[in-house]
Amino acid sequence: MKVNEASSFYNDDLSFNIHPEEGAHHFVVNTGDKNSPHVYISEHFEFFENPDRRRIEYTIEPQDKAMRVILPREKWNHIEDALRFEFNRRLKEAGAKSSKFKNGYNILPRLFGKELILLCWAIEDADPGLISIAIKNWQGLKPEERWWLFTMTNAATGQAVKGRNKGWRKAVRFALTENPVA
Repeated sequence: MKVNEASSFYNDDLSFNIHPEEGAHHFVVNTGDKNSPHVYISEHFEFFENPDRRRIEYTIEPQDKAMRVILPREKWNHIEDALRFEFNRRLKEAGAKSSKFKNGYNILPRLFGKELILLCWAIEDADPGLISIAIKNWQGLKPEERWWLFTMTNAATGQAVKGRNKGWRKAVRFALTENPVA
C-alpha cells in the first residue's frame, strides 16, 4: 500500500497517529462501550486494510497469544486521561493531530501500545489506591525505558492470563506502585 492510498482505509477505529504503511505491528485497545466490565488489549503483527476484517481479527479470546491484558473498566477509567495526555503531548511535539480513546476498537502504533501495556500490567493486580502512584512513576520514565521494560516483561510473562501476577509482570507492579514518587 502506498502512503497516499492509506488514508482511504482510515476510519474511526484508528487512533493516535497510526500509519499502517509504516509497519504492521500495532496494538488494539477494545474498550467496548461505557458499560463494558473490561478493556481488552492485544498485540498484532499484521494489519488488515478492511475495517470489517480488522473487527473479525481483533475479536479474540482471553487465552489467545495476542491478548496482553484484560483490565477492569474501573482501573482503565483511572489511567485513560494520563495515557491520552502523554500520547497527545508527544503527538503535538511531532506536529501530528491529537486523538482520544473511543468506545470500541482503538488501534495504536507499536510504541504507544508498549507503553500503555506496561502501565496496565502495573495496575492490573494492584490495589486501586496505588494507581495514582503507578501513573506518576510511569510518567517519570522515559519512553525508551518503558519500551525496554515492556520488552523484558512481554518476553517472559506477556500473555494476559498465563503471565498474570508472575515474574517480570509482578516486578513491574511493585516497581511502579511501591517505589516512592519524587
